[in-house]
Amino acid sequence: MKHSPKALLIATMDTKGSEALYMKSCLEAAGITVMLMDAGIRGESPVPVDIDRIQVAQAGGKPMEAVRTIGHEGKALAVMAEGAVKIASKLYRQGRFHGVIGLGGSMGTTLGTAVMRALPVGVPKTMISTMASRDTRAFVGTKDILMLHSVCDLSGLNRVTRGILKNGAAALAGMLNYVASEKTVETPLVFISTLGTTEACAQQIRKSLEAKGREVVIFHTVGSGGKAMEEMLAQEKVTALVDLSLHEIADHHFGGDYDAGPDRGKAALRHGIPTILVPGNIDFLVSGPLEAARPRFPHRPYHVHNAAITVFRTSREELKTLGKIIADICNPAEGPLTILIPMGGFSAFDAKDGPLHDPEGPKWFADALRQHLDEKIKLDLLPYDINDPEFAGAVIEVLARMEKNDV
Repeated sequence: MKHSPKALLIATMDTKGSEALYMKSCLEAAGITVMLMDAGIRGESPVPVDIDRIQVAQAGGKPMEAVRTIGHEGKALAVMAEGAVKIASKLYRQGRFHGVIGLGGSMGTTLGTAVMRALPVGVPKTMISTMASRDTRAFVGTKDILMLHSVCDLSGLNRVTRGILKNGAAALAGMLNYVASEKTVETPLVFISTLGTTEACAQQIRKSLEAKGREVVIFHTVGSGGKAMEEMLAQEKVTALVDLSLHEIADHHFGGDYDAGPDRGKAALRHGIPTILVPGNIDFLVSGPLEAARPRFPHRPYHVHNAAITVFRTSREELKTLGKIIADICNPAEGPLTILIPMGGFSAFDAKDGPLHDPEGPKWFADALRQHLDEKIKLDLLPYDINDPEFAGAVIEVLARMEKNDV
């Protein structure tokens, strides 16, 4: 890193002023220049800051006094978060900082991580939070945010808070001061989606592509994984997508836990990225521990994957519905698209010796897909299980033809 590293520190200075100033001193001791943003609402900052709350509120669309009279802490926070995101995004584009750090409870964490989620993957992001021992999905979203549990409340400086704030500052400083020794080489980039139940197929494809000099990024389709992949398909120079795991679409429509939202499956097709679509893992819906999950999906075959995850067999009618849903997603495709259907089974659970095997399931899906799919889209039904080496070989062959513009 040839520049002097700079950090953006976000805090509500009326309630976390002493803690923020201590963390600022730790960062400066590590050679980091600090830009301080105050996003507090009620009180005042005990020291001058680089970006004050008046600027943040104005960027959020309201004067500071109007924010103070909103009368609802969540709505007031939303204004400040919007302003902080706008200011931070502009400053980052201008090269004014290279990493971001925040601290707080539920409100401070909501605001700080909103800024972090607006920044690209790879930008160092550290959030010191009382909420970091809980479910952090709402805070982390699809970004690479380091969440550090504060253990005790961030209320004053003491032997515990000093140690944790210092560690958080050191973590960000380490990321900012790290100098990569290897040169970045632009190589063709391929995205693959998968879960453990299609891992054998994904790994065979990955190894083949890497042997040909391709860079492969694999996304774990647990809801956040699919969302992250969709976002990055719109941002990165991706040469091809192998969408091997579509169960997030099933979970979205039928109430499973791995829901990636209504736009799952659309980004690559909208941007004309060459795509191979495989209905991997649509044979099941994902839920939690068995006793809590069973009432949500009664009268279905199920498999207890582990103590935290139970999967329930997708019904044939649901597979039929998914055929139409996926056809509707694919029909507007702007670029090369091939759909490959493994008629022997959609996952390790759906294989002939798997716990949720239904030999007729793939046919129900394929018939519905064919009925609604535009004739211009290439569709192949292959007599393999998704994890058979022959199926992975077929995917690799189609990718090779796409590279030659032969598909």
